[in-house]
Amino acid sequence: MRVKHCLPLLLLLTVFLSCKNGINSSKKSDTARVDGHPEWIMQGNIYEVNVRQYTPEGTFKAFAKHLDRLKEMGVQTLWFMPINPISKTDRKGSLGSYYAVADYVAVNPEFGTLDDWKALVKEAHAKDFKVVIDWVPSHTGADHRWLTEHLDFYVRDSATGKAISLYDWTDTRKLNYNNKGTVDSMIAAMKFWVRETDIDGFRCDVAGEVLDSFWMKCIPELKKMKNLFFLAEGDKPALHTDGFDATYTWSDFNMLKLIAAGKRKASDFDSAINKTDTSFPANALRMFFTSNHDENSWNKADYGTMPGASHAPFAVLTQTMKRSVPLIYSGQEEPILRAIKFFDKDTMRFAKFERADLYKKLLSLRKSNEALSANASFARLTTGMEDKIYGYARQTDKNKVVVLLNLTNTPQTFSVKDGLITGDATEIFTNKKEKMEPGKSFSLGAWGYLVYSY
Repeated sequence: MRVKHCLPLLLLLTVFLSCKNGINSSKKSDTARVDGHPEWIMQGNIYEVNVRQYTPEGTFKAFAKHLDRLKEMGVQTLWFMPINPISKTDRKGSLGSYYAVADYVAVNPEFGTLDDWKALVKEAHAKDFKVVIDWVPSHTGADHRWLTEHLDFYVRDSATGKAISLYDWTDTRKLNYNNKGTVDSMIAAMKFWVRETDIDGFRCDVAGEVLDSFWMKCIPELKKMKNLFFLAEGDKPALHTDGFDATYTWSDFNMLKLIAAGKRKASDFDSAINKTDTSFPANALRMFFTSNHDENSWNKADYGTMPGASHAPFAVLTQTMKRSVPLIYSGQEEPILRAIKFFDKDTMRFAKFERADLYKKLLSLRKSNEALSANASFARLTTGMEDKIYGYARQTDKNKVVVLLNLTNTPQTFSVKDGLITGDATEIFTNKKEKMEPGKSFSLGAWGYLVYSY
């Protein structure tokens, strides 16, 4: 009798504790880690949100109306460009740079209130998005209160004693991480956003400009709070040793731009990925992209660097490459074919969504096929036309994806010689089922692409 009565109580207690601690079946991916990273990012993706320019209103509430559309497209992680207030001293343009932060624990009134932000995060989480905020640790804006209250937090000119700017960013002042007060204050500010608004990670601006010792202290402390994802704006192996999950693929992107311009061959991309293989930790995640806020505003990406039809095969590559956590920048699904202003209001207009179906198919494949997990194997395919055709296979014990890209502006016909393609597959853009075997012939138009799911 006692056992019969106690068992239901024990079961109820177990369920309660499991839910409370976030280890019920629906939350496993929120707490589990793979190769040292949050499990949820391994087949995930990132969409960069430029709140100011995304809607005519430029607010959190206005952006929230796009969540269902982005969910339908397959977006998983929303990276918001800095949401903090912007300094007015030495401000550039009429609205200033997001990256000249005036207060690390407040919200830019342009966008709404802290409660508006909390509501947006809560709604995004309810729709199964992850939320990452842009963090600017290397410098503050030129009128941050620390400049009057804690001048020792800054790197100062030896002659004048005044805080100096970083590079030619005259609207900013450079922080001094040899000062313990700077270190502790910055960590406390980052904890605020996790504790108070339940975000899922940070994209850290010019992370390499901050001392390694800071990251080695900061990141473990914050990861004790939650299974956070850390993305560094940087392209150096040491950032992974510092604790970052992912870094930028600047060298890879620069090579892809040269290939798109016809200045390098498709096979030259091997040198870029070999650099990662030989110099980065084996578990390093890499953020591949065809555009982002800097590349769009200053370097004509992707409308100038990968114009017209040439964009698509490179988008496919970013979504399917090994180690990749791929990025889509605000408006690429439309696409917005101009440089978005950085310091002034310049609203994006959404109407046609001409690339949305391309991204939707790729994002759906990433989610459904484990062969596109960041740590799945990668093998180049032999076509005899490696200077024009970039082909590869991603594979796990149970799943496989084969990618064939024509990285030239002329049609190409070729065959794949590898047994690795063997099996019954479905081409994801046509939904055509095909029997794949060595020697199979393929034809691709200019900038053409095929992606097979097994």
